[in-house]
Amino acid sequence: MSENNNIFEDDELMFAEESDSETSSNIDGKWKIMIVDDEHEVHTVTKMVLEDFSFEGKGFTYLNAYSGDEACKIIEQNPDVALILLDVVMETNDAGLKVVQYIRENLKNDFVRIILRTGQPGQAPEREVITKYDINDYKLKSMITDQSLFTTVTSAIRTYRDIRVIEKNRQGLEQILQASTSLFKLQSLKTFASGALTQLTSILGLENESLYVHTSGFTAVQENNELQIIAATGKFKDFINKPVKEVVSDDIMDLFHHAVKMKESIITDNHYIGFFHTQSGSQNFIYLGGYNQRLTDIDKSMIKLFSSNVSIALDNIQLNQEVVDTQKEVVFTLGEVVETRSKETANHVRRVAEYSKLLSLMIGQNEESAELLRLASPMHDVGKIGIPDTILNKPGKLTAPEFEVIKTHTLIGYDILKHSDRDIMKAAALIALQHHERWDGNGYPQQLKGDHIHIHGRITGLVDVFDALSSKRIYKPAWKMEDILKLIRNERGKHFDPKLVDLFLKNFDQFIAIRKKYPDEEY
Repeated sequence: MSENNNIFEDDELMFAEESDSETSSNIDGKWKIMIVDDEHEVHTVTKMVLEDFSFEGKGFTYLNAYSGDEACKIIEQNPDVALILLDVVMETNDAGLKVVQYIRENLKNDFVRIILRTGQPGQAPEREVITKYDINDYKLKSMITDQSLFTTVTSAIRTYRDIRVIEKNRQGLEQILQASTSLFKLQSLKTFASGALTQLTSILGLENESLYVHTSGFTAVQENNELQIIAATGKFKDFINKPVKEVVSDDIMDLFHHAVKMKESIITDNHYIGFFHTQSGSQNFIYLGGYNQRLTDIDKSMIKLFSSNVSIALDNIQLNQEVVDTQKEVVFTLGEVVETRSKETANHVRRVAEYSKLLSLMIGQNEESAELLRLASPMHDVGKIGIPDTILNKPGKLTAPEFEVIKTHTLIGYDILKHSDRDIMKAAALIALQHHERWDGNGYPQQLKGDHIHIHGRITGLVDVFDALSSKRIYKPAWKMEDILKLIRNERGKHFDPKLVDLFLKNFDQFIAIRKKYPDEEY
C-alpha cells in the first residue's frame, strides 16, 4: 500500500469562507455565555452555580461585561454567544434594555438567547419589557435559585441549539440551490468535478481532504480499468490522474468497491462516497473524508439532495460532450476536406488550430476562449469549397479577376457557418470572414482596421500565413524559415497585430514544436 494511505486523517483544506452565522457556538467545543452585570459578586455566584454544568457534553466559556457599553463591544466581537444573562440597571436605569436593542437592531443577531435579570423590577416592569423588547426570559434576581438558574440556562441553550440547526438547514438548502445553478452550467467534467467538491464541502462546512474520481464501465470492480482521480483538493492535488488505490487505504477502497457493488452512495460518520451512474454507463464518485465533525441527519439529507442534482448534472455534461465531440469531428473533417480539395498539405488545419490556441493563451485569453478558437479555426478556409478548381488549384500566378474570385471564399465561408447558434460555429463563421483582414485596413472583405478585427480573426490570420508560407503549395515551394520571419517582422503593424507578432517571435520555438508534431504529408 502507498505511503500516502493515511493522508485522509490530519490535513485541513481551505474552501469557501464560512459565514459568521455558521454553527459551532464555540471553536473550543464549549457554549459561550456572557454575564452582563455591574456587580462583581453576580458574576462570581453565577459561575459557581454553573461550574459543573454542561449541555450535550459541552461545558461553558464565560465572557464578562460590567456595563452596557462593554457588553455591546463584546457581543460584536463574539457573534456566536449562545446566551446572555443581562442586568437591566447598570450605568443607567435602562442600560440593559439598550443592549438588547443594539444586539437585535444594530447587529441583527437574532440567535443569541437573552435573559434579563433585575433587582429593581420597578425600573423595568416585566409586562412592558416582554412586550416591547425581543428578550427570551425575564427573571427577578431575588427569585433565582440554583435550580431555577439551571433550568433557565438549559432551556435557553437548547433553544439556541435548535435555532442554529434550523438556520444551518436553511443555509444548506440555499447553498444547494446556488450550487445547482453552477453545476448545471455547460462545462467540462474536470471543471464540474472540482466545482462539485467545493460546493459540497462548503454546504456541509467541512474541513477535510476530498477527491473526485471517475471511471468508465458497467461492472463493479475492474482489474484493468482502475478508478482515476481527476480533481482533488489539499495534498490530493498531487495525485490527479493517479489510481485511487495508490492514494487511499484498503478500508476506503473497500468502501468504493461496496458502493459500486450496491450501486449506491455510502455515508458514514467519517466518510462519504457518492456513487453516480450516468445514462451513458460511466461511473463517477465523490469522496469526502477525514472530517472532524459527526454528520447529522440534516447533513446526510443535504448530501442526498445535492447528490441527486449531481446525477442530473453529470447526465447533462455527458449529453453536451457528445454534441461538442460531434462538432469537433465535423469541424476538423470539413476543414481537411477543403484542404484536400485545394491540394494543400495534410495537417495544415491541425497546426493552425494548435497555433491559434497557443497564441490566444499568450495574449491573455482564458482557457475557454482559447479552446473555442482551437476548435473553430480549422474552418477558416471552408469557403474555398465554393471556388472553382481551375482557380483554386491553378499552379501559376492568379490574374486580378481570379484573385477577386478567390477573395470571395471569406464571404462564402461566413454564409455557410453563420446560421448556427452553436458557439463553435459562430466563432468559425467570424474567423472565416475576418482572417484575411489586415491591421492597417487594407485587407478583405470588409477592410476592417486594428482592433475592429476580432482577436480570433487576427490570431488565425497570422498563424495561417506562417503555416502557408512554411509549407509547399501547388503554386509555390516552401519558404525558408528566415525569410518567413523577416516577412512577419516587416508586416508588424501593417498586415499583423503588432502585439501578436511580438508574442509569436518571442515564443517562436513553441510554434516550431507544433509544426514538428504535425509535419507535412503530401496528399
